[in-house]
Amino acid sequence: MDVVNRENMQAADGHSHLVRPQSMEWQPTRFPGCEAKTLLFDRSTGLMTALMRFAPGAVLPDHEHVNIEQTYVLEGSLVDRDGPARGIECKAGEFIWREAGSRHAAWCPNGALILAIFQVPNKFFEADGRVVDASGQDWDEAWGHTEAQRSRNAQSR
Repeated sequence: MDVVNRENMQAADGHSHLVRPQSMEWQPTRFPGCEAKTLLFDRSTGLMTALMRFAPGAVLPDHEHVNIEQTYVLEGSLVDRDGPARGIECKAGEFIWREAGSRHAAWCPNGALILAIFQVPNKFFEADGRVVDASGQDWDEAWGHTEAQRSRNAQSR
């Protein structure tokens, strides 16, 4: 498993990895008003844990949660702007998780700081019909391997 910025991490015993987010820089995303500090990233499985900071009014556009996503709101709130759960608001101190296949646009009317755990990166639906990940890469090219792995795991159960 990778931590994006290894100098902010200490491996105590080779198995325990202490990450110090306070010494990490916020990284801009391609979504205006959204920055992230990636705490854990495993490219082979798509597992990612990140602190995400949203400016007031920031929006994560139309996206689908490919697998379970968990979000704990530390500050501010996260509101479903579109989709079946339109209007649901997760406020500071609250936790929301979304099932695989759920789709919506998320909005932070007053800004937010959240801890997000993704089992596989979201699919974002572009106006031109492309399906990409949060970095703008073609989703199937970047993450299709995780779907194949999940299918193999399901068959072996």
